[in-house]
Amino acid sequence: MKHKYLFLISSAALFLLAESGLRAGEASWPAVTREAKPWTRWWWLGSDVDSANLTHNLEALSRAGIGGVEITPIYGVKGREAHAISYLSPRWMGMLSFTQLEAERLGMGVDMSNGTGWPFGGPEVTIEDAATKAIFRTYELRGGQALQEAVAVGDERQRAVARLGKLMAFAEASGERWDITDRVSPDGSVDWTAPAGKDCKLIALFVGKTLQQVKRAAPGGQGYVLDHLNRKAVERYLSKFDTAFAAAGAPFPHGFFNDSYEVYGADWTPELLDEFERRRGYRLQDNFPELLAGGATEASARVVADYRETIGDLLRENFTQVWTSWAHARRTTTRNQAHGSPANLLDLYAAVDIPECETFGVTDFDIPGLRKDSLRKLNDGTPVILKYASSAAHVTGKKYTSAETFTWLTEHFRTSLSQCKPEVDAMFTSGVNHVFFHGATYSPREAAWPGWKFYAAIDMSPTNSIWRDAPALFEYITRAQSFLQSGQPDNDFLLYFPFRDVLHETRGGGRYLAFSIHDVLHRLHGFNQTVEEIMRGGFDVDYISDRLLRTTTVENGLLKTEGGAAYKALILPSVRRISAETALRIRELERQGAAIHFVGRYPESVSGLPDTPPPPLAEILAKYGKGSEAFVRELGGNLIRRRHDEGYTYFFAMLKNHPTDGWVALGTPAKSAVLFDPMTGRTGKARLRSRKGVTEVYMQLRSGESIILKTFTGKNVQADRWGYYRPSGREVALTGSWSLQLVESEPPVKTAFRLPAPVSWTELGNDTLARNMGTALYKTQFDVGKKKAGKEYRLCLGDVRESAVVRVNGRNAGTLFAVPFEVNIGDLLQSGVNTLEVEVTNLPANRIADYDRRGVEWRIFREINFVNITYSNARYDTWQPLPSGLTGTPTIQIMNAVK
Repeated sequence: MKHKYLFLISSAALFLLAESGLRAGEASWPAVTREAKPWTRWWWLGSDVDSANLTHNLEALSRAGIGGVEITPIYGVKGREAHAISYLSPRWMGMLSFTQLEAERLGMGVDMSNGTGWPFGGPEVTIEDAATKAIFRTYELRGGQALQEAVAVGDERQRAVARLGKLMAFAEASGERWDITDRVSPDGSVDWTAPAGKDCKLIALFVGKTLQQVKRAAPGGQGYVLDHLNRKAVERYLSKFDTAFAAAGAPFPHGFFNDSYEVYGADWTPELLDEFERRRGYRLQDNFPELLAGGATEASARVVADYRETIGDLLRENFTQVWTSWAHARRTTTRNQAHGSPANLLDLYAAVDIPECETFGVTDFDIPGLRKDSLRKLNDGTPVILKYASSAAHVTGKKYTSAETFTWLTEHFRTSLSQCKPEVDAMFTSGVNHVFFHGATYSPREAAWPGWKFYAAIDMSPTNSIWRDAPALFEYITRAQSFLQSGQPDNDFLLYFPFRDVLHETRGGGRYLAFSIHDVLHRLHGFNQTVEEIMRGGFDVDYISDRLLRTTTVENGLLKTEGGAAYKALILPSVRRISAETALRIRELERQGAAIHFVGRYPESVSGLPDTPPPPLAEILAKYGKGSEAFVRELGGNLIRRRHDEGYTYFFAMLKNHPTDGWVALGTPAKSAVLFDPMTGRTGKARLRSRKGVTEVYMQLRSGESIILKTFTGKNVQADRWGYYRPSGREVALTGSWSLQLVESEPPVKTAFRLPAPVSWTELGNDTLARNMGTALYKTQFDVGKKKAGKEYRLCLGDVRESAVVRVNGRNAGTLFAVPFEVNIGDLLQSGVNTLEVEVTNLPANRIADYDRRGVEWRIFREINFVNITYSNARYDTWQPLPSGLTGTPTIQIMNAVK
């Protein structure tokens, strides 16, 4: 109980300090909610949990600043099978209820997955309700011949589960076709003869099963993956949760979660033929040859597109909407990763409460000093991809867009907090405002280091050395999200997502089309290029689907979506095919005064359009020139803008090598504005000016930094001025005598060192320091002479491996965990001699490499155990020691106030 209020008190103090000099409710930090804090996926290995360690884990997460957990049970730990708790058993439900009570005590929330591992499935899923696939077999007959072999599925594994769905005969020359399913005997023989003179092709459809098992399942969760396209199967699946919660008398959690759609090869469902005919107006079985051609011809492309659209409709209606309605009836919510689904992602995201995207890998940012590890995978979750989730949230008025954050950011044990910040900034500027780390693993207090681990995690847990300074990152995220979760979105344009074109034109991979962040979404080159060009021009977009256009209206010349967001225009990017219903809707919106712009071409099926090509996108954007954001257009920065009742809120991030010190034109008018630094909590009234009717703000932002600007359109807000300072050209290099001592270390190091200048402690010739994990205190004294009024003093640490807590004269100056590793210390300095202490924490990489060299067995997990970034069972014994600590001489820059 003694730790219950530690983080809450520190947060309250931080926000009260930030409000000094500001009128409450006018220019203050928003209140901190548990949703404003980062959350984390929380893996329960084997559901091998107990109440004491649940409390231990939750208290550690809460103290650090985590707002909630999402429980996902997975495979267990070797040798602890007897301790595993079966999923949804009375004992498991007891552990869940205890977790909910402890989380409530700590001010945290609890979500859970509707299954173990992923995708949804388990022992209750019968073979009838299991994920389904189509198996086609083709037979050739000459005219006048009968089939001499039995119609049967070839795959032995399918013979026990597949059933004949249709047998169709096609006379290719004449185009005739016959349904001869009723001519097939139970033994597979066919009582039918091809008409004389008509060579025929027989196509048999077998409704088979993928036989996919739940991936990474926990005890009690093993079994077949669910048929997500089958409404009754989904309802039966969800009923097991009703049974378990009712039996336990337990409350449902804050929310339910569904991971990315990884239901491999599930391209069918038993009712598909009937559903296809009802929705598309013709029989799919009459067009099996075209379906199997995979879109090779225009006729085939039409059938394949209609099939794909039907699959998507069934997924949305029979799974996503059913699941969300089920949750709402139980007064809880759904959070869904739609990517990977064979459907329009915008419509799937719109059908849940919280759309969730994900990052997967690391982005190659051009930020000087940003450490780029040699072992990495480039990020698939680019801003263009992330915006599918945030667009659906903005268009439909959902408060949150969440993100599975930092998946495979780097290799295990090599991820630094400094690599996390630019990634989360890129997510923020793409519309994400509710971070879920991927993730943390429940690990008992008594487990030997490195504790219990999951193979694809950044490992935001107390056994990771970065945990010591991670609260600074968490507070940064909390401050940023407190603004990004307030107000309303304010993107400039709606961009029509040409779903029909995608369905028709994506060929070569067969009839089934899944929208994966690793593949298909990156191949939509025309659409993606349009998004990027609009954003480079200083504007922002939200994507909109045909379905969401139906509820869009026009108000005062602006397009207004069902969620209340307003847009200047609708842009259609090189759209070739559009439904008659959508064409009529667009015409009606235009008649009501909406601006509609076609780019590249006009749709083929729409009459009454000009004969000449539409103007280029650059010409269209030029019409909205005053609304363009110069921070993006001219400086290459990233931003997102939101509306509040009295103006706008901006989040700026400079994720390129383009430091800024000067006036920056805004795309919105403002009479006054306040700057908020999410890294420090510092606030102050910004300098504004008006040039040719355009508001400009004076901005200083170094590469890797971010800032929040809250503007007021008609009010001159009263607040302390923001301090603007510029290097005077004078700096003090902190050379001379330094001491170094390990304040924490595994293995222990008791030796103290005297140094002429800071160096990585791996270079000190001490074998233990080349393989340890820990925190070192670098200490020195320096003389700045007489402290001068009107000056600022900036401490620049240089290359930090990996994060640092800075104290000046015994007073805390802050935790530096990201580039540029600089902090203003003028308020802490005194004239004459000053004392500087820097506590630097390294990564656990050197320690884990030593474990592998010495043969310590820490990979103790079942199933996939612990693979590396390439999903190989590689060891880390070949890793060379990573630098640790300060690697160069810090300096103090003397700064002049900007007049």
